[in-house]
Amino acid sequence: MSQPQTAWRPDSWQTCPAEQQPVYPDAQALNKALDELHTLPPLVTSSEILALRRQLAEAEEGQRFLLQGGDCCENFAYCTPEIISNRLKVLLQMSLVLVHALRKPVLRVGRFAGQYAKPRSSATEVRDGVALPSYRGDIVNAPDFSAHARTPDPQRMIAAHSRSALTINFVRSLIDGGFADLHHPENWNLAWVKHSPLADEYRHIVEGISEAMRFMETLSGEPAHNLDRVDFYASHEALLLPYEQTLTRQVPRQQGWFNLGTHFPWIGMRTAALDGAHVEYFRGIRNPVAVKVGPSMSLDHLLRLLAVLNPDNAPGRLTLIHRMGAEVIADKLPPLLDAVKREGARVLWVCDPMHGNTENSSNGYKTRRFANIRSEIEQAFDLHAAAGTRLGGVHLELTGEDVTECTGGARDLTDADLGRAYHSTVDPRLNYEQSLEMAMLIGKKYQQSRHRKEPG
Repeated sequence: MSQPQTAWRPDSWQTCPAEQQPVYPDAQALNKALDELHTLPPLVTSSEILALRRQLAEAEEGQRFLLQGGDCCENFAYCTPEIISNRLKVLLQMSLVLVHALRKPVLRVGRFAGQYAKPRSSATEVRDGVALPSYRGDIVNAPDFSAHARTPDPQRMIAAHSRSALTINFVRSLIDGGFADLHHPENWNLAWVKHSPLADEYRHIVEGISEAMRFMETLSGEPAHNLDRVDFYASHEALLLPYEQTLTRQVPRQQGWFNLGTHFPWIGMRTAALDGAHVEYFRGIRNPVAVKVGPSMSLDHLLRLLAVLNPDNAPGRLTLIHRMGAEVIADKLPPLLDAVKREGARVLWVCDPMHGNTENSSNGYKTRRFANIRSEIEQAFDLHAAAGTRLGGVHLELTGEDVTECTGGARDLTDADLGRAYHSTVDPRLNYEQSLEMAMLIGKKYQQSRHRKEPG
């Protein structure tokens, strides 16, 4: 798969067409903000990045399962202890359910501490004949529809870095302080557990794991080690390239360049052009990277992306996140699976069942149906099994808050419920109850298909 590569530097993307980049009206202010960012400390370390890459390689081999989840687009206002801890709680709960069902370690990656930028279908938004720049996430501008709010402000990159640091450091503090201790999973409970239709099932899982731990500790005569903390990694779509470039650095005793603004960056569908700036930037960093793969991606495009982004076919380097839609995944995914398998490419396949199932509700809300999300995941398991490949993870947009943005689920939310607590400024998210239910359904689907032979 190797092919000659031209020289790379963190700024070489600037010679390529760059999609989804804002236009800053004040070049001097932009340069000043980037200079300041360049002097700020990194958010993650190269050792953490390389540890994640090793674990992703294990997921490729079926030894782990990736759970990647979080907000569609973080807001600066979300940087509060309650929102951060609730988001961590629901991801820990989901991973507990998956560990119980899959009987393998779960690799936890949050869509946070940097998920402040979002691609837009149009550069401008028009209301009542007034055209303004589209809202591109809090790292670029504000959602209010006014000229002042929508003008891209480079100082927002400084604010995004600050809130990312606060978020990831608070998560680290919680985990290092025993927040994730498997001896006490009941401490992760959100208030809903005692009222949810899923309460008994979740309680049974917790009791089963606790009983198994007590049994093992009784046999060994000492407490089980390494159960008081978990590894947790941050990820975001590396969309705003000037920001990503300033956090791309060399470190002592390591070769190459690392994006030290996140552990696990990914490329979205809108910015995956082979000659584009994002692919050029991504090919040079040593982080594990991911690419969103949609129904319009051709076989040739995908295989060429593999050659550019992972020319050495290294394990743990490249994750492909397919996001097709429940109605088309059965037609669109199998040819891609077959082509990558024939190529002998080492990739981790992950299902994003959210983005292909977005629709407008009867009362005008952007929403997703729980049944369609579930259907895409279940079909993905079956299609991978049929192709002799492995579904190694899921990628979900979710929150630990009691929102009503996706319909369906255990409480059977309807279109009429959406207005009760619809808080997303971009895409609809699974709420805490729907997220945990989805984890339970994934576990059940995995158990149902466990009798099938795992690919070698």
